[in-house]
Amino acid sequence: MRKRAAALCGAAVVMAGTFTAVPAEASAPSTETTTTPAAKLTWKSCATEDHPTLQCASLKVPLDHRRPHGEEITLALSRVPHTARTFQGPLLVNPGGPGGSGLTLAGFVSSSLPPKVAAQYDVIGFDPRGVGASKPALDCKPGHFDPVRPDSLPTTPAIERANLARAKSFAAACGKKYAHLLPYIDTDGAVRDMDAIRQALGAKKINYFGYSYGTYLGAVYAKLFPERVRRLVLDSVVDPTDVWYEANLNQDVAFNDRHRAFLAWVAEHDTTYGLGTDPEKIEATWYAMRTALAKKPAGGTVGASELEDTFIPGGYYNGYWPNLAEAFAAYVNDKDPEPLVEAYEDFGAVDASGDNGYSVYTSVQCRDADWPRDWRRWREDNWAVYEKAPFMTWNNAWYNAPCAFWPTQSLRPVNVANGKLPPVLLFQATGDAATPYEGGVTVHRLLARSSLVVEEGGGNHGITLSGNACLDRHLAAYLRDGTVPRGYGEADAVCEALPDPEPAAAGKAASAPSNGSALHGLLGFRH
Repeated sequence: MRKRAAALCGAAVVMAGTFTAVPAEASAPSTETTTTPAAKLTWKSCATEDHPTLQCASLKVPLDHRRPHGEEITLALSRVPHTARTFQGPLLVNPGGPGGSGLTLAGFVSSSLPPKVAAQYDVIGFDPRGVGASKPALDCKPGHFDPVRPDSLPTTPAIERANLARAKSFAAACGKKYAHLLPYIDTDGAVRDMDAIRQALGAKKINYFGYSYGTYLGAVYAKLFPERVRRLVLDSVVDPTDVWYEANLNQDVAFNDRHRAFLAWVAEHDTTYGLGTDPEKIEATWYAMRTALAKKPAGGTVGASELEDTFIPGGYYNGYWPNLAEAFAAYVNDKDPEPLVEAYEDFGAVDASGDNGYSVYTSVQCRDADWPRDWRRWREDNWAVYEKAPFMTWNNAWYNAPCAFWPTQSLRPVNVANGKLPPVLLFQATGDAATPYEGGVTVHRLLARSSLVVEEGGGNHGITLSGNACLDRHLAAYLRDGTVPRGYGEADAVCEALPDPEPAAAGKAASAPSNGSALHGLLGFRH
């Protein structure tokens, strides 16, 4: 990846420090009138120890925005109010998913930005329709991911049938339980909810900061309501040209590369983990562990599929690598399954909020775009990808397989190309597995006045407010007064990635940027 930096900025690497200033807009909230009166928000304290000024409210919105006086649903909102005289309006934040709860993210963003910048915004979190504290919250089939599941690798017709039965039963359960809701659980509905939030806040325009799927949500909002966007930050950018079937196949290749980066890191720390110094041999050992667990799950809990669930989060965030390596080494070297079971409980197990998140994830992705309805297409495509990228391919296929049997008709993806926006700021790591690098480049091209900041050599997903001071300076400058970097080539500015973590000393936690673990706990996995 190191060689990519020259291409990213061309001869303009020096220009990465040259900025175009955009004047801040008037800060007073708008009293814009609409055809239907905006709902009033009643904010009440929901303070936590970490976020003592956090407030919460609820907002009723139409289930079907084409029928504004029809059935209503309720959105849960959170707010950290501004404290500075200069008020730059609401900053809506979203952690991705689809299916991620954004209530706590408001407090995290407010406390992680420079205080003088955060003080100028009302930072607004929200649970999108169907999620978390919003009502109704979806839970199609509680316990769908309870261990031990069938092996994700369909090496026999019986294993394939077992996995297909799970996918079909989940889709059927969603259709039976939420038949009248599913046609409205999609990105379009969530975007129109965001505009209802804007109206309820009395703001003419919003500022928006989204991670992962939240970047697609923000780009679609900007397409539908360009005149209502003041500032737009997209971190770890979804490629909007391949949502969602192709996107998942592309993820499989990127996650395989990231898993191999983890195994190479294990090899570099052989003195700690004792698994050898050859990454290819360590990879063979990992797959041998997988084969053994398919026959005899660790602790009666961690089979082959659960092992994949445990290690996939390492593709999102390298701060988990020391814990994963310790569990790997204990199982292989000491024949001790307990650390592996503990790692599964920490990173792979799905609780009630995870059931809710998955229900919304499938509802949105299966509705947003066309998926193949002929399972033979899935079989052919996933075996082809598996040949070059075995780590996550079939696990990911079964995760998305309900879309082959989904009970609602699909929509067409939104063309987010946009020449009507003010300057937009994009962040992308070159080795991001969940939203591969090319997505950031594509959106940079599609959004005419966007600037792309690249974390060169980085592999984490969600990179701002995670310990990289260079990235965070660009974010703070943009939110402070609209400053954006202007270069040419693929990127407008390049920041070096943080070093990979060091193994934990005996009896101590692994070192990692303090904000990194907190952020990735909020972003979750499976974006």
